[in-house]
Amino acid sequence: MPAIDPPRRASRGRLPARSVRGALALSALLVTLAAVPAAAGQPDGTRGGGAGDCASSGRLKVPGAERQEVSCLAEVTTAGTVASGHTDPADWAGLTPAGLATPRGVPGIQIDGYFPDSSATNTNHGWQHDAQFVIRLPDRWNGGLVVAGTPGVREQYANDRAIGDWVLSRGYAFASTDKGNTGAAFHRDGAAPGDAIAEWNERLTQLTRAARTVVAQRYHRPATRTLATGMSNGGYLVRWQLENHPELYDGGVDWEGTLWRTKGPNLLDFLPPALRAYPTYAAGGEGAGEAHEEMVAAGFPAGSEFLWPYHHQVYWDVTQRIYREELDPDYDGATEAGTPFCAPGTPACDADYAYAARPREVHEAVRKIALTGRIGKPLITVHGTLDVQLPISKDSDVYAKMVRDAGRGGMFRYYRVEGGTHVDSLVDTFPDALRPLVPCHRSAFTAMESWLGRGKQPPPSRTVPLPDAADPAALLARCPLTKE
Repeated sequence: MPAIDPPRRASRGRLPARSVRGALALSALLVTLAAVPAAAGQPDGTRGGGAGDCASSGRLKVPGAERQEVSCLAEVTTAGTVASGHTDPADWAGLTPAGLATPRGVPGIQIDGYFPDSSATNTNHGWQHDAQFVIRLPDRWNGGLVVAGTPGVREQYANDRAIGDWVLSRGYAFASTDKGNTGAAFHRDGAAPGDAIAEWNERLTQLTRAARTVVAQRYHRPATRTLATGMSNGGYLVRWQLENHPELYDGGVDWEGTLWRTKGPNLLDFLPPALRAYPTYAAGGEGAGEAHEEMVAAGFPAGSEFLWPYHHQVYWDVTQRIYREELDPDYDGATEAGTPFCAPGTPACDADYAYAARPREVHEAVRKIALTGRIGKPLITVHGTLDVQLPISKDSDVYAKMVRDAGRGGMFRYYRVEGGTHVDSLVDTFPDALRPLVPCHRSAFTAMESWLGRGKQPPPSRTVPLPDAADPAALLARCPLTKE
């Protein structure tokens, strides 16, 4: 088993001068490092609380897995897995509204494990091993499989509340991966810039192939439908998979996926202006108006100002520094991932970072992970208009044009959700200004089901308006994509 500290990139040959650990306390929604408690072992080699149809559990083998542990569970949603130790609430903390209902009554089999890997950022189960995955197989199966990568740099259980519970309750098998590296130091993985993110794509491909095999083992027939879905970085993975491995999927639902383009825009374009301008705007007085204009020009829409303080404190700084470190480590020399909240004008400050002016090698690193818009299977994208982590005008608006320009518009739908932001937990803080995206994702998912299953075309791409005086409970219950 590999060491706890993942290997440094051989090509960089330097020791970190500053730690990124201080940022972890401020980025609980971005990074989680808590371990899952181990479930009790059973004499027959399975784990967990029993129940479910376990007759087939002994013959389930995940192709390529270095380790797997099979559990027969009375409940594979978080209604049961929290207590049994088969999920980690820290992985999905902050991603969903507090009032989101938890489905119950879904017995089945869960397989936890990992594929061979040389890095060790994921501490779940005490394994200290990356490329961890979870596969859940409900007893009452609808014939489908849903696969997902995680948002941010979270671990494999991050999708359990927002996506896994719901699709399992609908009868889907569900599989999720940690993407091969996790946490604020994910950039230490890989031999060269861009490798750590490129591994995310490889790991979802690997898990999809393995999960399809396991589904056939468990139910004695292949899945009739395989869907990819995910939010933020998980949404990026959906886009990449449908562009590069459409043969593995029937379709995908992208929830505010991250956009990587070699020429931009990408987050290395719009986060530095935010880090540079926001403190001046927040201080008020002379220069505040000009700073506000710079924020809006960078993509942060007027009307989203109430979200800026939180994102400045929690998201923008650490996101810029760790992703810049992954793709452009030489910018700050021997320093690892920059200086938190540095002042513009100080040496190698990320607030002054200018992606367009960086050397060709940096753009080549982004090229490894760049999207093209050339999807090969149907895709639905959902993105909130008040997203100030991945501003919609610099992200999904651009990707939608890329898809159309690639001649793939007929297999694409795009719903801009008025009042939606990057993480749904903020709806609890600003219930009068925001709406949750989780019901919009579910509407998009069911639209994809109808598109594939009955040939029913989804509603045309549009901006989904925020209803006047909408009740928060009503907004959490439904998100119609059609005009009403």
